[in-house]
Amino acid sequence: MRLGTIRYSSGTRAVRLEDDGAVVLPFDDVGALLRSGSDWRTHASAAGERVGLDAVRHRPVVVAPEKVVCVGANFDRGTGEPRPRFPSLFTKFPRTLIGAGEDIDLPAPSVSEQVDWEVELAAVIGTEVRREPERTAARAIAGFTVLNDISVRDWQWRTSQIFPGKNFERTTPLGPHMVSVDEVADVGDLELSCEVDGQRVQHGRAADMIFSPAEVIAYVSTFTTLVPGDVVAMGTPPGSGVTRVPPVFLAPGQVVRSVISGIGEMSNRCVGPR
Repeated sequence: MRLGTIRYSSGTRAVRLEDDGAVVLPFDDVGALLRSGSDWRTHASAAGERVGLDAVRHRPVVVAPEKVVCVGANFDRGTGEPRPRFPSLFTKFPRTLIGAGEDIDLPAPSVSEQVDWEVELAAVIGTEVRREPERTAARAIAGFTVLNDISVRDWQWRTSQIFPGKNFERTTPLGPHMVSVDEVADVGDLELSCEVDGQRVQHGRAADMIFSPAEVIAYVSTFTTLVPGDVVAMGTPPGSGVTRVPPVFLAPGQVVRSVISGIGEMSNRCVGPR
């Protein structure tokens, strides 16, 4: 099942996406659908108004999650370094999120010209989870979606706290839809890639993640409750612009395409301040 959130006459609506269109559901977004209870799958399967795919305008899969938790440095880069003991975490505010096809707002050049790309697999939480052991933590996942953790590097490294560089508003595409977990046979088989103006700049497999989604969810749930609609991003494969020699960063007019095999893809254009 593919579920998304679209622009609608009265604001936004959750939809079930099918090959020939989208079925409108009576929830403001996928987060509200997941919060409807343990029978959210029944609600998601209901009949409803149909919208043609050409009329769909995506918003973030979850418009305003309570939490967006992200894992940094979670892919094995083949350097032989020892495995870290714990995931490195940071958070994003909901105001960073945009939908597939929406513009990425770059800061003014006087603020920063070091905006970078980071395609990531994101898990959407479907069941409240607290102090969950790793062996069962994956049961809390409703499905997976695509996220690009667009990062403002110089703000990220101004101090030891990377939080500012991860939280510029309207910079983080999330979508275009959530694929329910029952349709993902093996998370490790998923391939992630990112393109800038048609040139592939990142590629990797989820199997190369250091901490699996279950490990991350178990770890996070030790100190805070994850609730339906929360988003947990699992880190990015090698290839970000800052690691290149010389570094390469995004500019107005460029298009970032984020793809995860079997999950989805989205393209977002970079625009200057407005």
